[in-house]
Amino acid sequence: MTWLIMAVLSAFFAGLTSILAKCGIKKTDSDLATALRTVVVLVFSWVMVFVVGSYGTITQIAPKSFLFLVLSGFATGASWICYFKALSMGDVNKVVPIDKSSTILTVLLAIICFGETQNLAVKLIGTALLAIGIFLMIEKKQAASHEQKGSWIVYAVLSAVFAALTSILAKVGISGVESNLGTAVRTGVVLVMAWVIVFAKGKQKQLKSLDKKELGFISLSGVATGASWLCYYYAIQNGVVSVVVPIDKMSIIVAVAFSYIFFKEKLTKKAVLGLGLMLAGTLAMAIWS
Repeated sequence: MTWLIMAVLSAFFAGLTSILAKCGIKKTDSDLATALRTVVVLVFSWVMVFVVGSYGTITQIAPKSFLFLVLSGFATGASWICYFKALSMGDVNKVVPIDKSSTILTVLLAIICFGETQNLAVKLIGTALLAIGIFLMIEKKQAASHEQKGSWIVYAVLSAVFAALTSILAKVGISGVESNLGTAVRTGVVLVMAWVIVFAKGKQKQLKSLDKKELGFISLSGVATGASWLCYYYAIQNGVVSVVVPIDKMSIIVAVAFSYIFFKEKLTKKAVLGLGLMLAGTLAMAIWS
């Protein structure tokens, strides 16, 4: 099934995004980095729209679909801002598991909102394994500041909540809309939201002093995000949301692997067990749902 392959590719590119973004926000403000990488994602998205030739159908998008695409864009923007703020303060292998907890809420909402009750027992067991795995992977980060120590967790949790809303809203929004076009429209919303925040906080002044190396990593993370989105929204448009989302969230494996290689962020035995449970829950839903 093509949508399953696209879901796996989405996970790979999403995991790569976390690592590239982490490299790009060591000195660069996270809000500014989010706004810059969204420019790259938007360009990438519209290039794909013209490649597949769906630009001519933009005027045919139903008002309801357009509204939900816009709402999913706002949810994505909020999720990104919180996520990259958390990444700038915490370790990749600690922030990512909390962000991926959005899977649990998304699966439950998909069952309730879209009636995806096929093999319900498997989905619930898989979701339970994900929840336990995420709990085992969440560890407190040792930080010099007590305030910073707790703040990254708050941002990571908010990122997960908004990410779950994004999936549900997008599923409604891309109904009857070509997936690449839907991605491009909602990315435009994220772009506006991100730059409004940058200018509202007066951070645009930092553009002059951007580290070129970090700008390169931010741009690459934007390309990875664009690739992940295109694969992801094709998958949820053509597949089962409660299966696609858990597979996509297994980008955590890619993120953890690269965080170990590049940042030397090691996992404890408890965290490794948690990662194994998350993988088991995801595979159960992918195979038997």
